[in-house]
Amino acid sequence: MTDLIKHECGIALIRLLKPLEYYQEKYGTWRYGLNKLYLLMEKQHNRGQDGAGVVNIKFDLKPGKPYLFRHRSNIPSSINDVFNKINNHFLRIEEKNPGILEDSAYARENIPFAGEILLGHLRYGTFGNTTIDHVHPVMRENNWKSRNLVLAGNFNLTNTDELFRKLIELGQHPKAFSDTVTILEKVGHFLDEENQYLFRKYKNEGYSNREISDLIAKNLDVHKVLEDSSKDWDGGYTIAGIIGHGDTFVARDPWGIRPAFFYHDDEVVIVASERPVIQTVMNVPIGQVKELEPGNALLVKKDGRIINKMIRVPHERLACSFERIYFSRGSDADIYKERKKLGELLTPQILKAIDNDLDNTVFSYIPNTAESAFYGMIKGIENYMLEEKTRRIIDGGDKLSQEDITEMIAARPRVEKIAIKDVKLRTFISQEKARDDLAGHVYDITYGTISEGVDNLVIIDDSIVRGTTLKKSILKILDRLSPKKIVIVSSSPQIRYPDCYGIDMTKLTDFVAFHASIELLKESGREDVIKKIYKLSKDQQNLPREQIVNYVKEIYKPFSPEEISAKITSLLKPEGLKAQVEIVYQTIENLHEACPNHKGDWYFTGNYPTPGGNKVVNTSFVNYIESRNERSY
Repeated sequence: MTDLIKHECGIALIRLLKPLEYYQEKYGTWRYGLNKLYLLMEKQHNRGQDGAGVVNIKFDLKPGKPYLFRHRSNIPSSINDVFNKINNHFLRIEEKNPGILEDSAYARENIPFAGEILLGHLRYGTFGNTTIDHVHPVMRENNWKSRNLVLAGNFNLTNTDELFRKLIELGQHPKAFSDTVTILEKVGHFLDEENQYLFRKYKNEGYSNREISDLIAKNLDVHKVLEDSSKDWDGGYTIAGIIGHGDTFVARDPWGIRPAFFYHDDEVVIVASERPVIQTVMNVPIGQVKELEPGNALLVKKDGRIINKMIRVPHERLACSFERIYFSRGSDADIYKERKKLGELLTPQILKAIDNDLDNTVFSYIPNTAESAFYGMIKGIENYMLEEKTRRIIDGGDKLSQEDITEMIAARPRVEKIAIKDVKLRTFISQEKARDDLAGHVYDITYGTISEGVDNLVIIDDSIVRGTTLKKSILKILDRLSPKKIVIVSSSPQIRYPDCYGIDMTKLTDFVAFHASIELLKESGREDVIKKIYKLSKDQQNLPREQIVNYVKEIYKPFSPEEISAKITSLLKPEGLKAQVEIVYQTIENLHEACPNHKGDWYFTGNYPTPGGNKVVNTSFVNYIESRNERSY
């Protein structure tokens, strides 16, 4: 994606099922879990670079000994910063007592992060705040172990305001207004209620307070806590949590919007946001890594029991298709195939854009994340060429010489490495014109790959959001090669609507497709449509979210996708560019053909899976008309 869009978060949870001594003996170190956690986080670093955090909980320490430890960081290279803090503490202990780190029993009793549960998190600040207080994991502390709560997640809720009000009605005083704090306090409230219920039950049965603490820890109904606390959540979420006495859970939204995968054997339970990282870190085949089903929670009790149970009735599965197009790492077997298919399905549109002139067309890609789609695109072009060769040979019959046939068979798509991202240039220059000039040097190009004024240049990208980078740098850079025509191909459809489930795309003004449609309405004398939609949207603002309708769809309705693409092209073509330019987008139909199990497409179609989505797009449009540059949730 040439436009920078902050997105997603990543979780990594490890629950050791054996004593630390077991890992010391079998793997040579009690830090087995900590080492695996580092790998899980590092291999998901693409999911968040605003901050990282790690929490560890130890079991059954004597009262007075700390059993919960946390390190967080919001500086660049935050993963390394967190683990350096942990390892530097180990080094200081080793300096004072050489060899003591080999003693797993001593480590468990005395050394931070030598415990049975480890929870790591990588964060992108989709709620607009990247201070250290907003870095996960977050904690709700209490002297009762079974009331201590740690949470980390990949989520966004659209109805934080409603949930916040309900917390106040319960008598709480939340310390901040954010979906993270709201979820923490919501789960915490029902955790307190469950604790109180069990306390009264066992007290009436004659147990002492000390006995009751152990009984609560053993019989706490975490499933009920999650069922009660999540019933009003509107949004996409995968939330991992630890309760202080040792129960662990991961819960997923009922639409399956946000991803979660898990693996377990007799030694360990592991949960992560992406499947291949578990395969790699644990060296296990794909069949042993399971997907947490939508609406389910994976619970690991302190005694090691593993329970996979429904907490919300699943809805139609609408898993995020952007995970497949761009956000998740392409090393997943299915994602790799899907990205290739997205590129392959664009073949007819590409051929039309170049007027079937394959002899004078060069194919390439920008950025590196579009490489898989590029392979698929080339496969599609090769298949077309093979069909054409076969047809020509059959039609030619005996008239074709051996040289003719050899020449036809030898034809291949012309593939070149056109653009290379050189360095991350810092925009330290304050004047806009100078900054634009600097942006024009982000990529180096390979000279001599294009026949000037003759060749078409087809470049595939995984998505085009704002188009700013295209206009200010990439098209100008490609034009230096003097192609006859530049065709920019997006393997995703036009992004038309805000996301509100974990991707930082909340403003309609961020989307070039929206600007293109507004311009088309104005140019065709239909500005009354804009005014009508504003009135309809404004009139809905105080309605319950379940009653809000997405009238913003009417902005796009008068125009075909091809008309909007043409307008996008005119908006993004820089002044003075010599080459012709055309922008080609994926179709919705092809998106679903390529990614059949991930049909969440609300950013392309406006078909939000939850009522809160319509509320968000409604607010975003009102903000646009009223010139308020602010988030829509």
